Amino acid sequence: MHHKRTYILSLVIVFLLSPFLLKAQITEFKDSVIQISGITMTADSLRAIPAVSVIVRGQGRGTISNAAGVFSIVVFKGDTLTFSAVGFKKKDYKIPPNLKGNNFSLIQLMVEDTTYLPVTIIKPYLSKQEFERAFASMDIPDDAYEIARKNTENAKIRAMTRFTPIDGSEGVNMYLNKQAQSLYYAGQPPPQNIFNPLAWAQFIQAWKRGDFKRHDD
Repeated sequence: MHHKRTYILSLVIVFLLSPFLLKAQITEFKDSVIQISGITMTADSLRAIPAVSVIVRGQGRGTISNAAGVFSIVVFKGDTLTFSAVGFKKKDYKIPPNLKGNNFSLIQLMVEDTTYLPVTIIKPYLSKQEFERAFASMDIPDDAYEIARKNTENAKIRAMTRFTPIDGSEGVNMYLNKQAQSLYYAGQPPPQNIFNPLAWAQFIQAWKRGDFKRHDD
């Protein structure tokens, strides 16, 4: 009986103190969140650096600086920010865990990174004839215009439409069209195109194109 009273008294105390404990946890959470606002600049000329990625390490979230190099992000005190941009060395900044308040301004200076390319040695051809042979046999890749022209050829489009399987959206549309057609002629025989001149014209054109020929794989 004594243990039961002690247990009930403990539950009452926890129930009475729970609002204060919850308030303390919320206050502690608010104190640990901080708004970081800053600007990214070059270390030598203090020039604003746009498009700098500001990532919170280990959390997979972040932001990016605007055209003026200004950024803003919400983090926890004690987090580490990683600054990275093309042409600059990565820079880490650890938020002090003992900062006062919930706002902090930061000027992050970044140092330009030098990229060394492999050595390229240019050698001339031994003779003019050798250069002409190499130039005539050179395989020049297609440009964007030539690639677009080849992709829009009628023969290639017909081949692709003939052998490329339909996707899910096209299959659903085809099924719905067949269902609508069957409902449209419900209760009556469907029309026959044996005497339709347009159908015969389409058949003759398909026959001339070779659509009914057997294509061996």
